[in-house]
Amino acid sequence: MNSFWLIATGFGDSGFLLPAAFGVAIWLAIDRGTRPAAVHWVLLFGACGLVVMLSKLAFMGWGIGSRRFDFTGFSGHTALATSLWPVIFWLVALRGAPSVRMAAAISGWGWAVFIGVSRLALEVHSTAEVVAGAALGTLVSASFLRLQWHRQLRVRTPRWLALGLVLPLLFLIVGRPAPTQYVLEKLAVWMAGIERPFTRADLLQAREPTRGPA
Repeated sequence: MNSFWLIATGFGDSGFLLPAAFGVAIWLAIDRGTRPAAVHWVLLFGACGLVVMLSKLAFMGWGIGSRRFDFTGFSGHTALATSLWPVIFWLVALRGAPSVRMAAAISGWGWAVFIGVSRLALEVHSTAEVVAGAALGTLVSASFLRLQWHRQLRVRTPRWLALGLVLPLLFLIVGRPAPTQYVLEKLAVWMAGIERPFTRADLLQAREPTRGPA
């Protein structure tokens, strides 16, 4: 059963979603008429990634979290998935009727929530972290769709771009998660001047981070 959840959770891995989000930005930036949408997308998705990163650094470097809610930072998989998948589904259905586009976006949110559930099934995140990630990502995707909903967007799909959007699937085929967590751990240790990153076990046992040599 773990292999099933590992496949599902791979669709929320940053190694897959960050290139896909970049592809969406390029897709929207091709035509002059959709470039404002590209700017909106980059700003909103970038803000989501920044909030997730800061929450993780704050915890791993300084132990800023919630013992009561078992919260160590936003679930990155869930936040990125709920940011991106509804937008991708909506763009794919862009030429359809408003009801079709709405159904596509809702399907994207459903798929993203399922990815969040996979994080719980794999016991990687707590419920609070997944719910917080879903709320953050939904705020991003809903804001983007709200900004674009009544605009007459016409998006072309060149063959080279379609291929580029498919390339992130190679990360799933290879089955290697992006080293994002490892990089953030190293960065947190360096920034906070500690010997090792703060962990969930430290939080639950109320242990302080061990400081490195001055």
